Amino acid sequence: MAFSTKDDLKNLISQIPFMAELYWLVRNRGKQIQSRFSLQKLDAAIPEILAQAQQIRASRFKVRDADFANQKVYIFANMHFWIEHAALLGSALAAQGHEVELGYLPFGDWQVPINKFDLRRQNAYAKAVLEKLSPIMSSTSLLSVKPNFKPLPPAVADIVDKVTDYDVQYTLQTEEVDKTSEMYKLRLERNTRIARTAHAWMKNGQPDVVVIPNGTIIEMGVVYRMAKMLNIPVVTYEFGDQRDRIWIAYNDEVMRQNTDDLWDARKELSLTKTQMERIKGLCSSRQKGALWENFARLWQGTPTSGGEKVRQELKLDHRPVALLATNVLGDSLTLGRQIFSKNMEEWIVRTVQYFAGVPDIQLVIRIHPGEVLTHGTSMEDVVRNVLPELPENIRLIGPREEINTYDVMEIADFGLVYTTTVGLEMAMSGIPVVVAGNTHYRTRGFTLDPDSWVNYYKILKPLVDAPAKFRLTKEQTELAWRYAYNFFFEYPLPFPWHLVKGWEDYTNVNLLSALTGDGKKKYEETFLHLVGKPIKW
Repeated sequence: MAFSTKDDLKNLISQIPFMAELYWLVRNRGKQIQSRFSLQKLDAAIPEILAQAQQIRASRFKVRDADFANQKVYIFANMHFWIEHAALLGSALAAQGHEVELGYLPFGDWQVPINKFDLRRQNAYAKAVLEKLSPIMSSTSLLSVKPNFKPLPPAVADIVDKVTDYDVQYTLQTEEVDKTSEMYKLRLERNTRIARTAHAWMKNGQPDVVVIPNGTIIEMGVVYRMAKMLNIPVVTYEFGDQRDRIWIAYNDEVMRQNTDDLWDARKELSLTKTQMERIKGLCSSRQKGALWENFARLWQGTPTSGGEKVRQELKLDHRPVALLATNVLGDSLTLGRQIFSKNMEEWIVRTVQYFAGVPDIQLVIRIHPGEVLTHGTSMEDVVRNVLPELPENIRLIGPREEINTYDVMEIADFGLVYTTTVGLEMAMSGIPVVVAGNTHYRTRGFTLDPDSWVNYYKILKPLVDAPAKFRLTKEQTELAWRYAYNFFFEYPLPFPWHLVKGWEDYTNVNLLSALTGDGKKKYEETFLHLVGKPIKW
């Protein structure tokens, strides 16, 4: 019998019970697996993690809030980097007295198929590493959990369909989903499988809380929605640009960045002089393309050179200027954010068509610089497809052009955004901003927020006719500054280990440092929120 590929042979061998596991024991036991799927850094840290966790337990560590002590916590993670981080988080929770179980799937990639033999081999490897943590927490591969229900109930099928659509949009960086594509089939298969097994895992275990990274896409998005369906409290978490900080959401998708409660509690509180200086410092660094404090990303690749210089570069005259700032297509902050348009692309197309017929306004379209790192459809192509020849009143700034967005903001009379933070920053400069997508700063009192195409055009008409009349008042501008401070500095909570360079963080703040002394004072409340204590702003 001939085999067309190595994977065909592996898939055949994988049908033999325990063959992949035996291969692992014989060939790889005690060695680093030859695969993208690696838990090497976790494995190396486990002896210290165990020793410190047991030391903390022996000290009779007490959780400050008795209502959230001794929780039965299920953590779910997929892919090696999230599994490593979740194992470290789980160890910290276990050290505090919680009963922790880590559920995982041993995938190295979410978008690349894997043969059954290699998957089982990775599963054996993950089990061997994670079982070393068994003195303080348990672990379960969801590949080994007997699934519930077949076929899927309608409510579960809806969950799988929604997350699969998001997965394709995110992976291929597109807003159009081809349900016949190989990518769709792969994600549908994996999401369907995790829906069945996660339901069984959580239903049988009945945890007090489920903790999940991200909670929007891939298997983690499915598990989040399954927990919600089972009425189990669920916490999602993610990381932004700041080191030593984490985003947390209770019974919500953290990537929605829902700041409703935060804003309700703090919108009336004026900023102190120190707070104002801090947010001004951050904004100045963003404009100059410089790093600042614990932020680890540059927002501009080109230093600012001034509004009048960019006006000359773009050959703009003194007619009013509208700045349309795009998002990266398929970015997780755009998934499912449509309000009245089909998607971001449709909003851009119809907006560009509108301004092509309004020669009294100059429209500058700033394509997100982050597109240089992506492979999906560029918003530049979207604009060129609808207007192959740009009218004289429309300028297009490509993602690679060395123009600082803040220089364009300086000469803008009003702004048009989907969900990008540029809209918030324009409002902080007193510039009226129309927000078309469901972003966190929409409806906070300093933006124009249409909820239908009719309403959108009703807002645009007077804005185009007399943009100066819509300049934000002093009170609205102050409100925008207040919101920005709270979003950037209060919404992210202190947390010792970022997903990116997490083990570097761990060398600086180990388990003992994070849970005792000054570390306990700094991080204790965040750990309570991670096991289900609602955040009171």
